[in-house]
Amino acid sequence: MSDSPADADPGTRSVLNALRAYRAAEAAMRRRRGVAMKITENDFLALRFILANDDAGRVTNAKDIAHYLGISSASTTTLIGRLVSDGYVQKRASTTDRRSIEIVPLRLTDAPIREAVGDTHELVIQAAESLSPEERQTVARFLERLQTAVDRIDDDQGA
Repeated sequence: MSDSPADADPGTRSVLNALRAYRAAEAAMRRRRGVAMKITENDFLALRFILANDDAGRVTNAKDIAHYLGISSASTTTLIGRLVSDGYVQKRASTTDRRSIEIVPLRLTDAPIREAVGDTHELVIQAAESLSPEERQTVARFLERLQTAVDRIDDDQGA
């Protein structure tokens, strides 16, 4: 295993460069979408997270958003306040624990949000479907290993 990307073989460098280019393109897309919706990039990411949880039947609370975005509870409170005041989400008492608050998308504004997120989602699905089944398995394994490596970085820092 090489110590730095410069020491990596050309194929590995190619994968890392493609991954960097994808991450930059995705960040730029989120900024563009956020500007179009008049929200910050973190607001956009939080909305995507809330919608994904809602679609999966999962409840979202402030702690989930803070953990997902890696931001403080104070920043999360401010972010949720903006999303509520802009009419994207509402806060409601938890259905299982009346002491906690759930963050749910407002159905009145759900369509524009889902369209903004959905356009990208459909294009990503098309890109994945363009791969052979073997290529999909290889990419999925790579991304799972990458996620494990990134998660371990945070764990190692805290140890």
